[in-house]
Amino acid sequence: MLIRPSYKEMMEVVNKASEDDTTPIVSSRYSIVMATAKRARQIVDGDVPLVKTTEGEKPLSIAVDEIYQGKVHILPNDETYDDEG
Repeated sequence: MLIRPSYKEMMEVVNKASEDDTTPIVSSRYSIVMATAKRARQIVDGDVPLVKTTEGEKPLSIAVDEIYQGKVHILPNDETYDDEG
């Protein structure tokens, strides 16, 4: 069973947002996992999803979609979700 998007695809999308192409925003799967988990927790706690969702879709799936579609951003220094806008 393949899961889409893959960690590699997620990292590529997140790092495309880097202002400096030589310094990646995230450099490990762990960073993606932590940012996604943090955003999923925010959704569970009541934040409105930033992407179209389907009935019964899990918060983690929504968080993955949000990050992959560029709706939320990971800060380059501490690699956490940017919810302060």
